[in-house]
Amino acid sequence: MGWGAVRTAMGLVAPILAAIAPAHAQGRLDARYTVTLAGLPIGKGAWVIDIAEDQYTAAASGTTAGLMRVFASGQGSGASRGFIVGGAPVPASFAASVTSDKKTEEIRMSLVSGTVKEFALSPPAVPNPERIPVTEAHRRGVIDPMTSSLYRVPGNADLFGPEACPRLVSVFDGRLRYDLQLAYKRTERVKAEKGYDGPAVVCAIYFSPIAGYVPSRAAIKYLIEQRGMEAWLVPVAGTRVMVPFRLSIPTPIGVGVMQATQFVSASQPPRAAASGKTQ
Repeated sequence: MGWGAVRTAMGLVAPILAAIAPAHAQGRLDARYTVTLAGLPIGKGAWVIDIAEDQYTAAASGTTAGLMRVFASGQGSGASRGFIVGGAPVPASFAASVTSDKKTEEIRMSLVSGTVKEFALSPPAVPNPERIPVTEAHRRGVIDPMTSSLYRVPGNADLFGPEACPRLVSVFDGRLRYDLQLAYKRTERVKAEKGYDGPAVVCAIYFSPIAGYVPSRAAIKYLIEQRGMEAWLVPVAGTRVMVPFRLSIPTPIGVGVMQATQFVSASQPPRAAASGKTQ
């Protein structure tokens, strides 16, 4: 499993699920992350999330750093926006651009009620007779990769209990249609250099490809068999939305980890209250 497979694995693990907070919950997150492999720095990124009464936005950017620059240089950005309907996220659009070694990949899609209506992928997937084709049915009942990094804990369930780990997440990223299953493992305490200091719920992650993949690829086989992947989730202040503070995936050359160094979140007052006059 070479560097290309490692990058593929980390890219597939980063997205996961979402269910945004109820309409009355509002919050904002400004986070910074570092990515390491076997303890050596290979990347860094930023993530900003805004959750309002009836809509949400999420935007992320990142670049390779340290040792990874010896093998490949790259940078990328992505953004998603959508609506809050009945307490659940309804993605409306997603766009991402990734440049590596002077080659750029761009993905854009629009969604309506969980169905991908339009999407553009450049460059297109290289033809391969082994590739499992993505059908129209595979593009229904899905969320985009960015929205898939937000998790709403339902009802009055414990934010750091088993309900914080969603059972099944169906994702379409423009190339691959895959499912992620999460399962509760334990609760840990985490502390960012700036911002959050408190508990995190640790969820196991299990990857199941559905379509758009080549079964013989080493990275796909490795992810299917992997049982050591974890997401450490903490809440965005003022909401019941959990987001990754830390993601980890074992690889043949060491554990890959994405972890927050800054995790600053704050609750936002409801619009009606914010616009009211001060007594």
